[in-house]
Amino acid sequence: MVEPYYQNKKVAVTGGLGFIGSNLSIELVRLGAKVTVIDPMIPLYGGNLYNVESIKNKVDIHYDDIRDKRAMEMLVKDQDVIFHIGNQTSHIDSMTDPFLDVDINCRGNLVFLEACRKENPEVKIVYAGSRAQYGCVESTPVDEEAPIRPIDIYGVNKHAGELYHRVYHKVYGLRTTALRLTNTYGPRHQMKHSRYGIQNWIIRLALDDEKIPIYGDGLQLRDYNYVDDVIDAFLRVGCKQNTDGETYNLGGGQPISFREMVEKVVKIADSGKIVFAPWPDERKHIEVGNYIADYQKIKKTVGWSPRVGFEEGLEKTIRFYRKYKKYYW
Repeated sequence: MVEPYYQNKKVAVTGGLGFIGSNLSIELVRLGAKVTVIDPMIPLYGGNLYNVESIKNKVDIHYDDIRDKRAMEMLVKDQDVIFHIGNQTSHIDSMTDPFLDVDINCRGNLVFLEACRKENPEVKIVYAGSRAQYGCVESTPVDEEAPIRPIDIYGVNKHAGELYHRVYHKVYGLRTTALRLTNTYGPRHQMKHSRYGIQNWIIRLALDDEKIPIYGDGLQLRDYNYVDDVIDAFLRVGCKQNTDGETYNLGGGQPISFREMVEKVVKIADSGKIVFAPWPDERKHIEVGNYIADYQKIKKTVGWSPRVGFEEGLEKTIRFYRKYKKYYW
């Protein structure tokens, strides 16, 4: 059971002031965990102190980078669980500045893992991977045994990060688990630009009653997870020994075309204007086409499946940003 497990556990969240990390930290506090939030607050990366406003006096916040050896060695000590979410997350940025992506998503992960190996070899680590690791897939739904064929630097380095965690499990016995996330949306995402999480940017455009571009015909299929379901998955695998050394897909279950997704956002927001446009080069070359995840493995192992329907999740998300717009725009 998730509920009693985290009571009084020492838990760290890297990227804890960002989208997924802050939502996870809030839930961990509710479950009674002693939470350490780690986030370097790199400009435009999504870190936002308002994300943890409701728990700011109940968590220990450190403005440190996973590339900082000394900081990592200090912060991983005595933790029972570390949810490792703090990585570079932009597909486009990885192509325009590949060396930064390598520095954070490769060297940073090694610095973090070495700190855990030396200072806390018993800790449970849950790594946030990505559907981008698969790249263009031959067929859907995609299970964990599908070929790994990333088409951008981000996907390559996210997979390298996962492999580093697997090696440290096999060679050093670190208790690592990887989740390959699909499109995640919901409250507390950064809304200042479109480089991280296109769906959340579309929600902003709709709420501002702006034009929303659909590139090409918009018929490519995707699945989407509301952030609360993603948090549930992290918590479930984080408290189980039988997930050590394993990799799991997350998925939304319901295939939705990109066009349909935008139409639903516009309908629920009751604003925004859809326009069709040709693919810009920086997006055309890294577009993967259809992607639907098979999440049966995690369902069978820990009983996880998405519970929040797409329209319900959109309604919650839009309601949140209407209320707290000044903290995110």
